[in-house]
Amino acid sequence: MIVDLPHPLAVVAHDAGAANHIYAWLDGEQASVFLSGPAKEIWHERSGQINQSNMEATISKAALLITGTGWGSNLEHDARRLARNLGIKSVAVIDHWTNYHERFSREGDQVLPDEIWVSDPYALKIAQATFPTINVVQQPNDYLSRMVAEVESQQTTGAVYGNDRVLYVLEPIRQAWGTLAIPGEFEALNYFMHHRALAHVAPNAEIRLRPHPSDPPGKYDAWLKSQVNPLIVLDSAPTLAASLAWANIVAGCQTYAMVLGLGCGRTVISSIPAWAPPCILPHLDIIRLSRLCEPSI
Repeated sequence: MIVDLPHPLAVVAHDAGAANHIYAWLDGEQASVFLSGPAKEIWHERSGQINQSNMEATISKAALLITGTGWGSNLEHDARRLARNLGIKSVAVIDHWTNYHERFSREGDQVLPDEIWVSDPYALKIAQATFPTINVVQQPNDYLSRMVAEVESQQTTGAVYGNDRVLYVLEPIRQAWGTLAIPGEFEALNYFMHHRALAHVAPNAEIRLRPHPSDPPGKYDAWLKSQVNPLIVLDSAPTLAASLAWANIVAGCQTYAMVLGLGCGRTVISSIPAWAPPCILPHLDIIRLSRLCEPSI
């Protein structure tokens, strides 16, 4: 929880990543919210009914606006512009380690916040170098701490150690990396399935695919039907914490859920293929599958 924030507070968010951090930081704080997409779903799960009118009404009476910096919509970008026009201080939360400039631009229109919040020293360094004139603050990673505690409260004996329970955390990657015109998330998934033994995944491992909060229903149905292994299924756990509590290996491209896996003591594997841009997660404990596929000299 962050103390001594100016009130009233307003929160505008769409994507899940920053929203999770904001909700953890504001635990118990009163705030007016204007939410959409995954951020709205997460808030509803945690706090119940949401009473929101329109974005201008939410922001106009605030002393501080806190927004995410996601790609899923223009909502947060528009909120920062409105706050600037109203003379209201805005804070933007960056929850990842890539595309910092692009997060604040839409079709050539750049709207920077008055302050940026991050949750780890890697992001702090990147943000300070990218925006030298903006105050960047590293806040405690309350979201990670709470997730770890929640996972530990649910996990059973043997969940941490072993190599036979894989949680594959999916994320949208729209560009095609290889010669085939398929989205990157499917290339990476196929790459993992083909080379997983190199990362010491058990031959009889159960593999559960957990869709990203922004994935539409049924996105991976055709891929799953193409698999002959009955141990490859869609994850049905009600929460990410429950999924992590079950798994002893977490795999994916470069989603934040992999960082949560590290925090929970799981083996974490990046499935990005050798011919694609490398995984941008800066954490040294993440196994890069592409490196295991390199021929020995």
